[in-house]
Amino acid sequence: MAMLAQPAGPFVLGTFSAQDGEPFPGLLAKERVLDLRSALDWAPSDLRAVVERWEETLPLLHALADDLRARADDDALGRRPLEGLRVHAPVEPRQIFQSGANYRQHVIDLEVAHRSPDDPRTVEEARAEIAAVMDRRAAEDLPYVFIGLPSAITGPYDDVTLPAWAEKPDWELELAAVIAKAAYRVTVDEALEYVAGYTIANDLTDRATVFRRDMKAIGTDWLRSKNAPGFTPLGPWLVPAESIADTGDLRVTLRLNGETMQDESTKDMLFGVARLVSYASQTAQLLPGDLVLTGSPAGNGIHWGRLLRDGDVMEGSITGLGVQRTRCVAEGTA
Repeated sequence: MAMLAQPAGPFVLGTFSAQDGEPFPGLLAKERVLDLRSALDWAPSDLRAVVERWEETLPLLHALADDLRARADDDALGRRPLEGLRVHAPVEPRQIFQSGANYRQHVIDLEVAHRSPDDPRTVEEARAEIAAVMDRRAAEDLPYVFIGLPSAITGPYDDVTLPAWAEKPDWELELAAVIAKAAYRVTVDEALEYVAGYTIANDLTDRATVFRRDMKAIGTDWLRSKNAPGFTPLGPWLVPAESIADTGDLRVTLRLNGETMQDESTKDMLFGVARLVSYASQTAQLLPGDLVLTGSPAGNGIHWGRLLRDGDVMEGSITGLGVQRTRCVAEGTA
């Protein structure tokens, strides 16, 4: 299990289990985990229950973290070393809102990679045209958000099964916001008040099935291309929003078998967290524990001409949020 890159802040939250035990919500500080089922009077069954009472619970979490750091011993309240515990996806959302085409350089790279052999434009002309489109989208304030399935989520250190039908499986490391309270038609200025914290998501995509070849007028097929079981490794931690100073200046880095493939700042996003949360809430009601994914930067496999295959190990990190590490396994070989 990868425990590299300490997360920001005095504590983080996660979902843990002992060997053969039930998953439980926990608070992690100084490599020790406090079972929140024992520590909180109302015994939350999972981390989403904690998020649902975020404003009233956050001060208690700080107090528990202070106590955990001050004590050297583990005790009956459920303190235990992190080592030896399994780390699951931190939260189980009811809804996942995913932002597409939100990193300027990423979209430019994809446009070039998907050019038809008959395209008369030079590479430079293609890049200039899509750059103009991105600038227009930013000026017109039009994010692009679609829906993902919670069943695609898996843990931050779990194996990822590559379906036999997925011809071009690709990585997309993303910053994800975790919603704290129901949000409907909130303004951009209000939006961050509805965010409990942040985590890491790797929004895997089969590039071969993104576009419907039989019905081009319909466009993208996100069900097929993004929602296979395990296609969204999540976590390891939910880091409280107060511990992240600026979501507009975080480093998003993905390494494939030790080689850096994505390494970009969230400064390259067209629309920040507040804008995306507000935009999604104009149509849908966001619920506690829901995820808002913010898009992926340049450096995907389609850009490098190197897609995922059996045995590949992806290591994804975002400033202040820790590291996830997942291994790809071809379907039928696990």
